[in-house]
Amino acid sequence: MKTTRVMMSAVLFLCFLVVLVGCGSNSAGSSNDKTLTLLVEGGGPAFEVANRTAAKFEEQTGYKIKIDSVPYSGVYDKLKAEIDAKKSTHDVAIIDVLWFPSLAKGLEPLGNVLTEEQMNDFLPQLSESATINGELLGIPTWSNSKILLYHKGLFKDPNNQANFEKEFGYALKVPTSWKEYEDVAKFFTNTGMYGTSVFGQTGGDAVSSWLDHVTQAGVDSLVLDRNGEVNITEEPYVQSLTFLQNLVKDKVVPEDYLSIASSETAELFNNGKLAMQLAWGHFYLSSDKVLPGQIGAAPMIAGEKGIGAVPGPWYQVILKDSQKKDIAEQYLKFMYDQNELYMESLGVAARKSVFEKYIDIPQYAHVKAIEATLDGAQTQNRPQIEQWSQIENEVLSPMLQKVLSGSDPTTELTLAKKQIEEILGR
Repeated sequence: MKTTRVMMSAVLFLCFLVVLVGCGSNSAGSSNDKTLTLLVEGGGPAFEVANRTAAKFEEQTGYKIKIDSVPYSGVYDKLKAEIDAKKSTHDVAIIDVLWFPSLAKGLEPLGNVLTEEQMNDFLPQLSESATINGELLGIPTWSNSKILLYHKGLFKDPNNQANFEKEFGYALKVPTSWKEYEDVAKFFTNTGMYGTSVFGQTGGDAVSSWLDHVTQAGVDSLVLDRNGEVNITEEPYVQSLTFLQNLVKDKVVPEDYLSIASSETAELFNNGKLAMQLAWGHFYLSSDKVLPGQIGAAPMIAGEKGIGAVPGPWYQVILKDSQKKDIAEQYLKFMYDQNELYMESLGVAARKSVFEKYIDIPQYAHVKAIEATLDGAQTQNRPQIEQWSQIENEVLSPMLQKVLSGSDPTTELTLAKKQIEEILGR
């Protein structure tokens, strides 16, 4: 009887150990597990390219890629929860540049994954955007910027050319400056068509679009200056808001501009309701598909200080708590060689060599415009601070809506500065 109790106790103890080990190990699996878990946004280019390349990676390494696809915000939420809990469910993820500051503590430094020659093949500013406290935390997958898309036929029409020159005193052409953009928008606004749009919808898309113009007006460090002080009461912020207000006052944008951002603008443009749009570069492909050969692409317009925009890059990262960092690094090296697939899927990539390959292909007319915009003298990133999403959603987005509705820019920017300083604890 005593022997039986001892055996039962031993069995129960072994069961307890099994459960304990199971709880203590992360779900990325043991080192003997030939699965690499990847977290991506569902339905996007990251999901498509991961699926297209999974079999080839397994053939080369023996590791199967398990793809977890979730909505945009779900990627951040899952990673943040795993990092805070110090328990990784995923080995690799593809993330928006905006998330680096708040996820940095849980990401593996990647400075030694690629060679210097490979890193030099990335587009400008991509390495800087993924570097936190001197550590490179992401390998670029693609970069993007807003550019100018327009209906070519409107600009080629002889009657439009003659009437425009008669009204404005210079030849009709694709605008390159704020003044030309305003004039062309006024000219093409008539019954059934607006010249362009402004983004007034709640959220980061509209804020990013406004910040494009802030860079063009001459700011050299967005929202926080080189000393970390909030600088949004400076003149470039006022000028850019006044520029957008004038487009609204001149009625060259749709009346429901407060509910419009990228997707709504693209739909209006593709339906012939807008003459021009300032859109993320990859939108060219969908517009050209709807209206083959009828859409032109040009670099982002310039303000007083030149061409400027806020880039929108994405990166591959490795979770610091992953048990498969070695194979995860192999996966990042493997995907570096597959970068062209993002160009095929989304119309953008991260490597200069890929951009150069597509830059003269007519079906990819947007590539040259994106490259020129990313090379723009005023193009720059948003500040790398953990509170950015809160500042964007709780301060800048409401402020922008108030100004577009008619409030005084200087007054609203002064109030916004105080709110940002409170969020930053100053």
